[in-house]
Amino acid sequence: MDQARSTISKIFNGEPHSYTRFNLTQNMEGDNSQVEMKLSTDADEEVGENGVGDHLNHNSNRKPYVAQKFGRTPKNLCFMVAATLLIFIIGYLIGYLVHRKKEVAPRCAASVVPFGETGTHETGAAPLMDWDNVTKLFTKKLSASKFESAFSDFSINNHRAGSPGDEALGNKVLNRFKEYGMNTWNDEHYIKVQDPPASGSNRFTFNEQEQQPKGFLSYSANGTVTGAVLYAYYGQENDFRMLQDRNINMSGRVMLVRAGKISFAEKVANAAKMNASAVLIYPDTNDYSFGVNTELFGHVHMGSGDPYTPGFPSFNHTQFPPVQSSGLSKILAQTITTRMAENILKELGGQSVPQEWGGITKLGEEKDVITVEVNNVLAEKKIHNVFGVIKGFVDPDRYVVVGAQRDAWGPGFASSTVGTSVLVELARAISDMVKNDGFKPRRSIVFASWSAGEYGSVGATEWLEGYLSSLSMNAFSYINLDGVVKGRNGFKVAASPLMYSLIESALKEGKAPKSDVSLFLQYGKGNWESNVLEPLKMENAAYPFLAFSGIPSVSFGFTSENSNYQYSGTLLDTRRMLSMATSNEVPQMAEIAAQFAGHMVLRLVHDHLLQLDLMKYDKVIRHNVAQINMKVKAVQRLQPQLLPKTLTMQWLISASGSYSRASRGLAADIQNSDLEDVEMCRIINDRIMTVERNFLSQYVSPRESPFRHILLGSGPHTLKGLLNHLEALRNDNPEANANLFRNQFALATWTIQGCANSLAGDIWSLDNEI
Repeated sequence: MDQARSTISKIFNGEPHSYTRFNLTQNMEGDNSQVEMKLSTDADEEVGENGVGDHLNHNSNRKPYVAQKFGRTPKNLCFMVAATLLIFIIGYLIGYLVHRKKEVAPRCAASVVPFGETGTHETGAAPLMDWDNVTKLFTKKLSASKFESAFSDFSINNHRAGSPGDEALGNKVLNRFKEYGMNTWNDEHYIKVQDPPASGSNRFTFNEQEQQPKGFLSYSANGTVTGAVLYAYYGQENDFRMLQDRNINMSGRVMLVRAGKISFAEKVANAAKMNASAVLIYPDTNDYSFGVNTELFGHVHMGSGDPYTPGFPSFNHTQFPPVQSSGLSKILAQTITTRMAENILKELGGQSVPQEWGGITKLGEEKDVITVEVNNVLAEKKIHNVFGVIKGFVDPDRYVVVGAQRDAWGPGFASSTVGTSVLVELARAISDMVKNDGFKPRRSIVFASWSAGEYGSVGATEWLEGYLSSLSMNAFSYINLDGVVKGRNGFKVAASPLMYSLIESALKEGKAPKSDVSLFLQYGKGNWESNVLEPLKMENAAYPFLAFSGIPSVSFGFTSENSNYQYSGTLLDTRRMLSMATSNEVPQMAEIAAQFAGHMVLRLVHDHLLQLDLMKYDKVIRHNVAQINMKVKAVQRLQPQLLPKTLTMQWLISASGSYSRASRGLAADIQNSDLEDVEMCRIINDRIMTVERNFLSQYVSPRESPFRHILLGSGPHTLKGLLNHLEALRNDNPEANANLFRNQFALATWTIQGCANSLAGDIWSLDNEI
């Protein structure tokens, strides 16, 4: 009876009956998902040293308690009957409650609570700290003075990828992570990059005058070509179409184009489609106000990662046959200075430029001959990515990755120093919250310092390729810190639609520079999606996480209101130049950027359910399907022999509807869920995590088409690719292929349906409409 009374007392007094200890151990294959769990019950602690409780000790000399105390008097009989009845009632109630709990589905309702209405529910091994307390603690940890110190520690003039300066910076970041008590490791890769010739130079000759620019474009084709110069504005697709409309022969021409608008790689790829022989890229004075002799640096790989190991990691022990990325340039490409370009432009003849291009007067003619020679050297370099992790207390094998590029062509203050400083300060602040303030993140946070970012996000992409199977199951978001401060009057965000609601929340909580208003009010201006959001471009380090790996990603930064930061990709990217662009407020801007990033990170590891908005993709899919529907009808009307009436849009429309129903169904499941069930919350989070990954087409090769995301990727398999193919069919383009289009159309349709099926959950819940 004493033991029963004690047990009942513990039930109602809410004393703990068990504890859980999680241990995340690092797997050398990249899967940090081993979890050790130990359960210890109060019943174990109540057992005596001999393994048997005292009340069962038959060697006791005491008389039996009942015989000693109770006689068969009416009073005692009534007491025994009452005690028996009480025990029966308690047992019945316990049995009823257990049976009821099994019948009621576990539910996690908090996910649908608006961001501003955060509850204080506590479950599992990690007490949920009130969100307001989390943000207050975090804000106190950051200051402009700490960023001043970080800038001094991580500023260095020479830290190109694989150089001693790059390695020294990596070790410094690693040591900081260790100081903060984080588990650390590094990831070593052997990559191939193109550098300018060690002896000799790249050069061009025009009107018998030879010039030797010092800047260069990695991954250009090598060799010597001679052709007539043709001015092509920014080298965008519509610029080349305007030249085609004038019946200008572009085959074998050397294109002279301005820097800006699109990446160097896109300019060269567009020129190659026109059968050009080479591309010269220069900074025009209308876009760049620096000196006329400033050199430009960059790369022209139409992709990311090491182009000599496409689709697989560049580890030293890998034994893959020699292969090259399909995105490598097949024509020569070289940057030249403003002064060099002006000397060419003033000599050109031929047709006048389109009026909307302005400035230059002539496009160039066949007699304006130039010779271009590129002698870049292919070199193998060893690079290190550096990592630290703050482990979660409930789901340590699920993690958000926060990363920043560490290398640069020159000083790279805006390109790498600021991002690295924000990365380290975030790690310090959150580590301190965990160690000293009682904050217990439910999920883990991985901090990553990447190398070889200037060559096309090589370090980050090689890591993704090396551990893709593990990351696609465990990493639920990537937050990119590259270029977070390049101005102060504008603010731009590029992200997966899944993260839009999270971004909106961060904008509303963050304060604008030198103002009491929020970032949302300052930069959103009544329609934040129109005024703040922009497309995620291929040259952004977050792009391979999203389009190659299917991990929801976000990249953001402060910008100048009317122009881009013009010193990126030059040797002038220094603290002085960035201070001029931010009115001498670099530390203050870095602090605000860190607060914005920190809000997203902490939200993702604090809440029971991942704050990823599935319904945002519903709108994106419907918009694309409507456009495809209109173009299919146009082609069937204008070119009926290409797309017969038997080709119906019903499949694609049905797949779109399936995704819409599945996303609404999961929202309903969330609405009717209980946060007390940790396992059910994990199951729902895993369903949310599959969405982005399932938009990766299973029907194309990661080596040939690495960016497989059908909505945000690149290639003919994407919905944008289908639209382009329909446009080519409508215009009777000889490269268009109706049968190929129908095949791509069917595969894209089934990719969307497959995503809907996965989102629906159980096999018996699938939508059978197709």
